[in-house]
Amino acid sequence: MKAFQKLDLGDMEEKELRPGLHVRFVHSDNATLAYWRIEEGASLPAHSHPHEQIVNVLSGELALTVDGSEHRLKEGGVVVVPGDVEHAAQAVEECRVLDVFTPVREDYR
Repeated sequence: MKAFQKLDLGDMEEKELRPGLHVRFVHSDNATLAYWRIEEGASLPAHSHPHEQIVNVLSGELALTVDGSEHRLKEGGVVVVPGDVEHAAQAVEECRVLDVFTPVREDYR
């Protein structure tokens, strides 16, 4: 039987992975959730990874470039990025974003 987890994001330490990109990670056996707080103007350069990624903007506005096409996402905007597809992001205004990765991001543990 797998272990049950109950977490409170407010009790978790926020990490700054890049300037202006603050995150809290939750890992299960099969997925990683990344709860981001992104400062206005902060960006993540173009990159790719083998994980499928679902990007969900919870508040604010994010410019997400996927495979060369820019998408402006506001609260409730969702984009599914297939594995190995190049993507980049920049906060148009401070935003909160939930990323769901599958399989689990071992590099973020």
